[in-house]
Amino acid sequence: MLGLKFETETSWVEVAKSGLKQVLTDHAFAEQKAASNAVSIIINYSEETELVQAMSEIAIEEMEHFKMVHDFMVARGMVLGREQKNDYAKHLHSYFPKTNDRTDALIQRLLIAALIEARSCERFKVFSENIEDQELARFYRDLMASEANHYTVFLGFARKYQDRKIVDQKWDGLLAYEAEFMRNRGTTARVHG
Repeated sequence: MLGLKFETETSWVEVAKSGLKQVLTDHAFAEQKAASNAVSIIINYSEETELVQAMSEIAIEEMEHFKMVHDFMVARGMVLGREQKNDYAKHLHSYFPKTNDRTDALIQRLLIAALIEARSCERFKVFSENIEDQELARFYRDLMASEANHYTVFLGFARKYQDRKIVDQKWDGLLAYEAEFMRNRGTTARVHG
């Protein structure tokens, strides 16, 4: 369904479980960055009413997820750690050449956001299906659906604003690029690590 070209190894779950506070901190900040990205799209493409409405909903939902993760941490006696650089998102951004074309820039942002959401959804699924902690499994299972929904929203808008053949070609290239990067991941307690 997600179209990812590399599946997360279940060995990542052991890494994530042993560094649960770091995974949760990383997840919380990922939600915050996703909200910021949606707000930035609103600011830069304010004339696109349908897009603005969808990004408004996503921004609110992502901040709700941030709060959910933070509340979960507090309930378990954890304190939110400090934000760390997200080399995953940075790597995805390096796939596309810089452009001054507003439409191309929007398509690139939408495709990168779609892929981040798809990978998060996939990681949450793997995590929820391979941990004994039922509360944590339920928490991540519940978040999976909205990540999948966000993925389809971003990809749908990309296909709306540019010819679908062109978008799908860019999407396939980005998926292959991300898959190659992910082959060497799974060793750090981070959502995309």
